[in-house]
Amino acid sequence: MNEQLTFADAGQLLRDTTFIVVDLETTGGSALNDSITEIGAVKVRAGEILGEFSTLVNPGSAIPPFITVLTGITDAMVIEAPRIAEVFPAFLEFCNPDSKPTLVAHNAPFDIGFLKQVAQKLNYTWPNFSVLDTARLARTIISKDEVANHKLGTLAAYFGATTTPNHRALDDARATVDVLHGLFERLGNLGIHTVQDLKTFSHQISPLQKNKKHLAQDLPSNCGIYIFRDAKDAPLYVGVSQNIRSRVKSYFTSSEQRKRIIDMIGLAERIDYKISPTYLAATVEELRVIEASQPRFNRRSTRQSDPLYVSLTNEMFPRLSITKNNQTPHIGPFTSRAEATLAIEAIYEAIPLRQCTPRITIKSMEKATSCVLAGVGKCGAPCIGEQSRSDYSALVELTETLFSSNVDFLVNRVDERMRALALDERFEDAAHLRNRTHAFLKGASRAIRLRNFSNVELIITATSNFEGEWEVNAIHYGRLVASEKISSGYSPMNVIESLSTSEFEVERASFEESELLMRHIFDPKTRIARIRGEWAHPIQSPEAFLARFTQPERERSVRVSSGIIRPTRTTRISLKSDN
Repeated sequence: MNEQLTFADAGQLLRDTTFIVVDLETTGGSALNDSITEIGAVKVRAGEILGEFSTLVNPGSAIPPFITVLTGITDAMVIEAPRIAEVFPAFLEFCNPDSKPTLVAHNAPFDIGFLKQVAQKLNYTWPNFSVLDTARLARTIISKDEVANHKLGTLAAYFGATTTPNHRALDDARATVDVLHGLFERLGNLGIHTVQDLKTFSHQISPLQKNKKHLAQDLPSNCGIYIFRDAKDAPLYVGVSQNIRSRVKSYFTSSEQRKRIIDMIGLAERIDYKISPTYLAATVEELRVIEASQPRFNRRSTRQSDPLYVSLTNEMFPRLSITKNNQTPHIGPFTSRAEATLAIEAIYEAIPLRQCTPRITIKSMEKATSCVLAGVGKCGAPCIGEQSRSDYSALVELTETLFSSNVDFLVNRVDERMRALALDERFEDAAHLRNRTHAFLKGASRAIRLRNFSNVELIITATSNFEGEWEVNAIHYGRLVASEKISSGYSPMNVIESLSTSEFEVERASFEESELLMRHIFDPKTRIARIRGEWAHPIQSPEAFLARFTQPERERSVRVSSGIIRPTRTTRISLKSDN
């Protein structure tokens, strides 16, 4: 964020600085492989709007359907729009690099990354713009107690922005202007009024950090985990590092600006540690300690022992249920009850299972009445005996097939529905359908991967690092049971052979540990040296379809389309005097 500011006059007032607030819409998240579809920018100084820049951009390829759902920008809208080669010079002219403006964006690495890539492709020298990231600045000065997250939509609502972000470039840029001004007002209350103040602010060390620096003095420089503990010796925060001493020391420097961590440092009285033979063993140990001790300042991995699954109930007419037991068949684990509910809704879209909760018996059928779902064909009404047990069992078998691997028929139905919604310009409904389908595919994919991996009795891996050392790891039913480092010049085969004939106790592994170990195995540098058991993974698994239903990773709100926007080649630029 602030370290990028390189004004010649370090004492320049923020109110005298020209800011170009920019937002892009694109065909995807990769600056290398995807293209810009819209540019919006607002030039502002001293709270006054000096000009705006807005244009659609023809990306030269079809816009993916799910990008259209997200942004509302269709192929028809951009077919007559100018190409980026025409737009980019106009955008640079609008920015006027000679005036040394600062580019501002929410999640600036995304937008600036695309612009730099365009400059490179078009053989332009990228101007040495200063860059300010409102997302990063907000994370520094606005705590989680004030806002649920630091997304643009959340911050715009918090600061009362006059424009609501809607995933269109100019509107999002306008909203970012209001967020920028809100942040500057906060900074002004902290006595920050100049560029130099802003730089100094980013390099400040809090009194808490200064007073607790001594806690890192006696830590080793080995690989392992570190544990911040309070006055009662309770764990506050657990971390992992290749170099414990170096990592912990960074908590007491200006690079550490997270309010949550600084608050944690204020409570810390000592720092414990545990050395590990390999980094993989250290990361696994971190997960296990977090699961066991539940440190209050760790946000991730504190719910490993309490995951949520979706499964069928055990009754005459089974229904879908969210449970904490991973009974077979099931999908999951899910990160939240909301995500599990979305997955259930996706199944209901494809299979007319009953959605009522009462247990159905022969006696209950005599008194029950059908619900509205039966009337619209979404349920066969087994509750009143209109659907036989054998007919309903066919739906249950189809659901179990979804859980096991074959999701083709669900994906095909969703594709048809998505196309129909896009033609009707019902983008919000399409977005909801996409999110439900993604939640289901994610849960089904995780279940299959974890089930197949955790059924393998023993996998021994070997990895060579740049220093010529070997790391050998043994994984028993999805759990790390041994990890050793072999010095450079020595063969790992003796260790591999010893581990391959060893017997290990069967212990439960958290799903996060198993997924961590799977990522290790699929790392290109990792070799599978021995395997005891069978490990298979279906080619047409739910994982194969996940990318098609993934929302691009940009912190924006989903756009609700209203009306038809006519395609145009016009680039709109409005300017006031730039003097």
